[in-house]
Amino acid sequence: MGLVTQTSTRPPGAGKPTPAASSTGPGAPAAQSSTAARRPWISRPAQTFTVEALQERLLGAAPAWRAYPLSLRLWFVLVPVLTAVAAGLLRFVRLEVPHKLVFDETYYVKDAYSYLISGYERSWPDKANDSFNAGDPTVLLDTPEYVVHPPVGKWMIAAGMWLFGPDNPFGWRFAAALTGTLTVLLVSLIALKLFRSLPLAGAAGLLLAVDGHHLVMSRTALLDVFLTFWVLAAFGALLLDRDDGRRRLARRLAQAAASNGGQPTARMLLAGPWLGIRWWRVAAGVCMGLAVGTKWSGLFFLAGFGILTVLWDLNARRVAGIRGWISGGVIRDGLPAFASMVPVAGAVYSATWTGWFLSGNAYFRHWAESNPSREWGWLPDSVRSLAHYHLEAYKFHQGLSSEHPYQASAWSWLVMGRPTSFFYESPPQGTPGCAVEKCTSAILSVGNPLVWWPAAIALVVVLFWWAGRRDWRAGAVLAGVAAGYLPWFMYPERTMFYFYAVSFEPFLVLALVYCLGLVLGRAADPPWRRRSGLYLVGLFLAAAVLLSAFFYPIWTAEVIPYVDWKVRMWMPSWI
Repeated sequence: MGLVTQTSTRPPGAGKPTPAASSTGPGAPAAQSSTAARRPWISRPAQTFTVEALQERLLGAAPAWRAYPLSLRLWFVLVPVLTAVAAGLLRFVRLEVPHKLVFDETYYVKDAYSYLISGYERSWPDKANDSFNAGDPTVLLDTPEYVVHPPVGKWMIAAGMWLFGPDNPFGWRFAAALTGTLTVLLVSLIALKLFRSLPLAGAAGLLLAVDGHHLVMSRTALLDVFLTFWVLAAFGALLLDRDDGRRRLARRLAQAAASNGGQPTARMLLAGPWLGIRWWRVAAGVCMGLAVGTKWSGLFFLAGFGILTVLWDLNARRVAGIRGWISGGVIRDGLPAFASMVPVAGAVYSATWTGWFLSGNAYFRHWAESNPSREWGWLPDSVRSLAHYHLEAYKFHQGLSSEHPYQASAWSWLVMGRPTSFFYESPPQGTPGCAVEKCTSAILSVGNPLVWWPAAIALVVVLFWWAGRRDWRAGAVLAGVAAGYLPWFMYPERTMFYFYAVSFEPFLVLALVYCLGLVLGRAADPPWRRRSGLYLVGLFLAAAVLLSAFFYPIWTAEVIPYVDWKVRMWMPSWI
């Protein structure tokens, strides 16, 4: 029959996106871009493997950053920055209140001060908190202290104490507030990248900025907000790597086709080209090493994101026309992905223990010297000692099942069944701010109900959209939630707290924003539909901000009448 060139039977120009149909750029508030509907079903063989055709198949027809007008590009930066400014105001104003160590600050702040002095954790005498609260941290003892969390978060707290002094709460909490603010900036930029919509990018940043759970964690010197930041930074790096990898694939396939008469060789199509070192993926490995160096639960994100990025690459090879896209993707993308992320993360994690390695008196530092081993004696004593330290810490985490009044099963996190009380006092009448007989000053890590409860429902919607529409963005958001949430169900007997959920909260916000994009509608929808969607989304965001203002006093230890505090306890389990 010979070579048959199949040509689209659509009218001329039907394969080219019109301005209305293709408005999937950052200014288009559409959570679903119907890329396939804009493409011809059939194209000429000579046009299949051009750079332009490949990039359109792999990345869609959205214009590049530089193709937008300068004024719009300024908004791309301004909208995320404005949400970060709002977040910063909420986090830094009255950051020094309360003027004492609250909840687990008693561990991490004092450990951070130990790092400043000696590079490792040292012990404290009884009632050390009283001295610390009074501005005198010098009561630190010379003996080492046994701790069960890696150093990164404590080094970050120590950086704030180095800048503003260890004798005041602002110095203790500065790093957490700054990191929380930067997390808001990141989530807005990631939403812009995912949804190509300025309104949705602003909504993502605003919702995280005003949510009480993230706000409390950003105003308290605990480790979890640092974990959240590094996890989100790794996710953002992998998003950039996804585009970079697809551009490389398009260029190399197009070069192979151009040198072979318009079609890549059969050998090239069998597995596809190697794509070289993916530097954004290496950056993600660095961020994941810092995440694991903050809390070991970062390991689950490393595994989840590693699988996610390889699946993205497998699909890219399939869409590009690689026949052996599974084997080719596993060998030429999967193995390099492992090498780019896991060893890099391991090296970064090991480097975070530098203070321990350089010390002469850290906990378990010389364990190996007094415990020789025939099997593992070939390892340096310092490495064996650190391995033993990790084994003991793992046993501690595995056996942590002591009762706590604010422990919360993972089943209850999405509905905020048992938020953690970080601080509670009953100031007497006459105290500044207390003009009635009974007052309260409290910090409760409860989220904004208009963020958390709709986000829990949004997860179901996003799951169906991913399963039914195969939208990669829905899958990416779900992967973030799954990596941070599902592993906790493997340890039902372990003592857990609701504030652990802050590690995947940005992905909950992205799931909610995904659904807000569905409410907004697509750029091709009639004007009345777009206006209605915009009004509904605007009304929802306004209600969320007003509700945050209502709960703000119990997030920031404001002194309020007891009856006003009680009004804010919407569930008995919040007390």
